[in-house]
Amino acid sequence: VTLIGATTENPSFEVISALLSRCQIYILQNLTEEELISLLQKAIKTDAVFSTKKIEIAEYEALIRLSGGDARKLLNIFELLVNALDSDEINITNKTVLDNVQQNMALYDKAGEQHYDIISAFIKSIRGSDPNAAVYWLARMIAGGEDASFIARRLLILASEDIGNANPNALLLANTCFQSVNVIGWPESRIILSQTVVYLATSAKSNASYEAIGKAQQLVAQTGDLPVPLHLRNAPTKLMKNIGYGAAYQYAHAFEGNFADQEYLPENISGTKFYQPGQNSAEAKAQEHLKKLWKGKYGY
Repeated sequence: VTLIGATTENPSFEVISALLSRCQIYILQNLTEEELISLLQKAIKTDAVFSTKKIEIAEYEALIRLSGGDARKLLNIFELLVNALDSDEINITNKTVLDNVQQNMALYDKAGEQHYDIISAFIKSIRGSDPNAAVYWLARMIAGGEDASFIARRLLILASEDIGNANPNALLLANTCFQSVNVIGWPESRIILSQTVVYLATSAKSNASYEAIGKAQQLVAQTGDLPVPLHLRNAPTKLMKNIGYGAAYQYAHAFEGNFADQEYLPENISGTKFYQPGQNSAEAKAQEHLKKLWKGKYGY
């Protein structure tokens, strides 16, 4: 028995892995412009409804673009258009299509592959400092009816992960953007999102903080619950004070330059560096400051 299945969705998302591993997957690509035009011409001649009307297509561009290379979508759009015009003689231009097709036909499935592909391209464009590409992908998401809050949340994450302390204002603007779009809504939110996207795309970049927490979490997983140094422990009771909790702690503000050269890490991992400042002017200053404070301890 040979079972053949077809889906318009990405099988990675829609088919369980146990079944997917036993299948041979064939990916059908979008139809070409020539194939779509041929399909339309055939439909006009053979369809029970279309063939009774005198239909002339003067311009194909809008129909082809809205179809996204999908034959089924193209025929659905064409049927909507013919029904909307409701005449025995129909002349179709790009303007006719755009004026009469009310439903948003953008190729953007918020639960499928296009959703993830476009948001991926969007984030990577901002990370890559290309405001033009970033705004384009933003427009694609808007055209597809994406939730403004979802876009703003991704910008919040990016502002910290990919810009960080190279420009701390990025996170402030992204947070303001998130709050604003939840108050304003569409269509005005597109302006706020665009401003934020352009700012983030043109900002200096650093993933140093992102890398630092990743390294620290990895070490925690490897070393477990290392004891807190005695001088850093909290001493809320007399007993704790008597056994030395917090006894040797040096209050940084009591020293010159508000810095006390003492150990803050568990003994077993003393001198481990998690944070390596990024290559940007803001973090270059931070590196010089850390080098001055810690000398050669962390290799700054």
